[in-house]
Amino acid sequence: MKVKRFFAQTMAEALKQVSEQMGPDAVILSNRRVDGGVEIVTALDYDENMARQRLGNQAEEATNGSRLAEMQADQHRRLEDELSRSRDRIREVREKRASQGASYAGSFAAIQEEVSGGFGDIEPLPQAPREAYSDELAQMRAEISSLKDMMQGHRPQQEPEVSATTAVQQRLAERLQEFGLGSDLAGSISRRHKAGRLEDGWKQSLKMLCTGVRTSRMEWLDEGGAYALVGPTGSGKTTTIGKLAARYVLKHGSDSVALVTTDRYRVAAHEQLFVFGRILNVPVRVVDESHSLDDILDELSDRHLVLIDTAGLTSADKGYQEQLAELARSHHNIKTHLVVSATSQPRIMKSVWHCYKMANLAGCVMTKIDEALTLGESLGFVMETSLPVAYYTDGQKIPEDLHHAEAVPLVRLAVDRLKTLQQQQAVAEGLKEHA
Repeated sequence: MKVKRFFAQTMAEALKQVSEQMGPDAVILSNRRVDGGVEIVTALDYDENMARQRLGNQAEEATNGSRLAEMQADQHRRLEDELSRSRDRIREVREKRASQGASYAGSFAAIQEEVSGGFGDIEPLPQAPREAYSDELAQMRAEISSLKDMMQGHRPQQEPEVSATTAVQQRLAERLQEFGLGSDLAGSISRRHKAGRLEDGWKQSLKMLCTGVRTSRMEWLDEGGAYALVGPTGSGKTTTIGKLAARYVLKHGSDSVALVTTDRYRVAAHEQLFVFGRILNVPVRVVDESHSLDDILDELSDRHLVLIDTAGLTSADKGYQEQLAELARSHHNIKTHLVVSATSQPRIMKSVWHCYKMANLAGCVMTKIDEALTLGESLGFVMETSLPVAYYTDGQKIPEDLHHAEAVPLVRLAVDRLKTLQQQQAVAEGLKEHA
């Protein structure tokens, strides 16, 4: 995490500096009035969990995210003040040596390199004999090393190259988790970035996501066949079928498409599907005790596309095993797809997948993309399960809000969603500070 302070006469000027130097991803930790204007403390790659870890026991006083950000900013101010005092002490030592006119040896090269390398705006130290200032310089070395560790988040016991690489990997993992990936997947991806800048690792990680997210090459509307959508209640199965049917009718007409529902477990469960059928002039068939799924599919064998809606059952519901077995043992080539809501928690996505994978899942459909704060959870899910994404939906419009899935646009959409969220958080924090 990179933290920086900005000073200006007005808030507008300070925000302009933040935008120019930190970019649109900056998060405002605090702002306050000081002599001569205002001060803003901002951060890049800000992570609330990491902030709590760095604050330690003090973080218990933070009752909300805004207070935590203020405490993080105060800690940064204190560290910068300590660093400023260390710089002053270094200058005093240098001036003292210069006034004495001593001829110095080269034993201070190491400390000079450490100071100038860690903080580029400190002027180089003149060299001095170890005997004259060994105790004072040893104390300064320890102080500067401690400050560098606190400001940069490095572990003092590590070698410089290992520490720098580990720090970049850690910041990259934090950004990937903010993106929405789980900690294990984020850590696995970040560890593949061995060296270089954080931004290089971020771009490399996005490329890996594009490679890891599988999508269906062919559209169902063109390929044809029987497709069943399974998933929990409220995931968007019936609405998605309506969008698919509407798009097919607009492109090919209503003579070669049919709708089927296997939901005979709930009263009036198939009413919405019948509404779609009447609007689109498409036949709707219901699987029940008198009509098996295979009988209905035999009857509809002349249809180019058959879309099958199912009941949103869990493993605890009556009929759960029966419905999945009916799909799995059919002599028709039914391509079963899991419908996953992007608003679901990752654990719920995984649980749903375990419930329905016995139906020989051929892929998935991602729904409610527009309602999710971040999309990394959904992308992480499809990477971990290796389910190809056939379609995704991002609204209620039929059929406009249905999209054939492609990996690169999906990852790009997830990045845009993250940037929007960060900007909203920055604005909200700024408004809280002014209130």
